[in-house]
Parts: sequence; C-alpha cells; structure tokens
Amino acid sequence: MIPITQNVEEPNQVNYIIGLLKAENDTAVSSHLEQLHAAEIAGLLESLPPELRQHLWTLTPKETEGGILTYLGEEVRGSIIGKMEDADLVAATETMNVEDLANVIDELSDDVSEAVLESLNDDRRQRLEAALSFNENTAGRLMSSDVISVRKDVTLSVVLRYLRRLKPLPTHTDALMVTDENGSYLGKLMLADAVSEHPETVVSTIMREAADWVQANANEHDVAVLFQRRDLISVAVVDEHTKLLGRITIDNIVDIIVAEADKALLASAGLVEDEDLFAPVLPSTKRRAVWLGLNLITVFLAVWVIGLFEAVLEEIVVLAILMPIVASMGGIAGSQTLTLTIRGLALGQVSNANLRWLGNKELQVGY
Repeated sequence: MIPITQNVEEPNQVNYIIGLLKAENDTAVSSHLEQLHAAEIAGLLESLPPELRQHLWTLTPKETEGGILTYLGEEVRGSIIGKMEDADLVAATETMNVEDLANVIDELSDDVSEAVLESLNDDRRQRLEAALSFNENTAGRLMSSDVISVRKDVTLSVVLRYLRRLKPLPTHTDALMVTDENGSYLGKLMLADAVSEHPETVVSTIMREAADWVQANANEHDVAVLFQRRDLISVAVVDEHTKLLGRITIDNIVDIIVAEADKALLASAGLVEDEDLFAPVLPSTKRRAVWLGLNLITVFLAVWVIGLFEAVLEEIVVLAILMPIVASMGGIAGSQTLTLTIRGLALGQVSNANLRWLGNKELQVGY
C-alpha cells in the first residue's frame, strides 16, 4: 500500500483536502499533493464538487497530470480536459504510456489530437497508431507492445546477456515470449526458469510450448475471465496468423474487473458507468429520468390492477394488509435474482443453453 503522508488516514483524505481548500491554504495543498500517488490524487478529484475539483487540479504537480488523467473516470476526465489549455494537454500526454494515451486521445479535440501525434517520436507514434487500429474493449487495445521475445534455439546464457542489456525490464515481466524467425508465437520462457536453469540449457527444452495466448480481436471481458481462471500474470497477444503483437499484464486486467463490477452495480440501478457523483443537476436528472419513468409506469400498472379488485378489497379488508407485504417480498426476490444473474453474466456462467433452466428456477424461487 502507498503510505499516506502527514498521518492522514485514507477515509479522511477528502475532509483534509476540502478543509485546506476552503481555508485557501494552497501552499499546504500543493505540498500534500506532491507526496501522493497519481491514483490517490485522481480519487480526491472524483470526490470533490466541480468548483473545488478545478481548484485542486490547478495545484497538482504538472509532471503527474498525465498519470492522474489515466486514473480518472471518463466523465470526470472529460470535465477537466474541457477546461485545460491545448498546450497543457499535449504536455500531459507526453508522460502517458501508449496504451493509456490510446484511451484518452479519443476524448481530445481534433486539433489537440493532431498536436499530440506531432509531438510523438516515430516509435511512439507507430505504437499508438497500431493500438488505435483495434476496436475498443478488445485485447489489441488493451495490450502493451513493450514485450521481450527470444528465439527457441538460443541458450539461457545468451538470453541473460540480452536481458542485462535491456534493463530495466518492462513491469510485470514474469516470462519471455518465444518466437520463430518470422515473429510467430511459439510459447513462453518463464523468467524463473531462465535464471535458475543451467546457462547452457537451450530455450526450446524448458519453454512452455503454445502457452496461453489470445487474439488481438478478443473481447477484453473474455481475456479477464482467462486471467481469473488460470491465475495468469501475463498473456501473449497474437494476430490471425499467430504473429506476436504484444502482451497483456495483470494490472490491466484488475482495471477491467473493477470497471465491469462498477458497471454491473450501476446498471442494476439504471445508471451508466463512470457517472460523476458530483455532476451538475440537469445532466444527472436526464440520465436517471428513463429509469424513473419506467418505474412510474409499472407503479401505475399496479394501481390499475388493484383498482380492478376494489370491490373484493372492500369485502376482504385483510387483503389490503397483504399488498405491501407482497410488493416488498417481490422486490427483494427480484433484487436477489438480478444480483445473482449479473454475477453469472460477469463470470460467463450464463448462456443461451442454460438460460431457460435458470429462468424457471428463479421463477420457482420467487413463487
């Protein structure tokens, strides 16, 4: 865990910052922000009303702005980007890795996007264009091209000398990808094996042939399920001809899992993902109006049905007592079914083949 400075506990970070902002103690705020991780600053920004959020953003260290933007939710990031100068936006993108930049660049204006592309060197520009060539929410958009590959016919001593020249290694490097002379993926050489086996051992004798891989057009949800079921740290990404394109690491998958969990939770209440908790009233009202309108229609339908049995209710008053009980129990049973179904969908346990059986079972439970 990243230590919190000035003995401020995590739940009190927001109170502490708001207190400093209201006291107009910008010096103390800036000093505190310099000691926080970019993810923590992003969390603070998402926890502030618009006016204080914008003020806090002006006090953040310039060198961390790119990192902070990548941690922000899409709506909050959009509200901040919309008020930044073009030059500041271009400068912020210079510190982003290519994968994060590919997610952010779509939210920039055409002029800023062109300026960002012009500021990149040839290598980063090519990697960015390659990432943007894949659809959103696919393995190709998620992967990093920062991958180390070796040939199967070399010895471990050659591999180790190669690694020493490359240091530092890319983060989350648990394995080296093994390819042939055409760049086609053959398997993995685990880093633990590379450093523990005899130096004269040939890679092909200890590599894991045809180890886990995904195609670039695979859905990111399916990739996350693969990581979860097989306890992976990284996986190779290949094209339709099995040519190695890059790799996906566990840190990317954690982000996907968290995002999907948030989306499922919000969807159960009729809300969209990445909704800004402190968004203006009018946009929030528009987003919630559809769900509330549907709920209102169902309430009127229930009232109409009750009206059809008005005479019966007058004769058997005890039925009126049962009405709120039935409504409450039905609501709870529905919420339980919805929660379990959303979880099953997220885990890939619900499909067309078992949907009817599941529906019949939940109907019987509710009955």
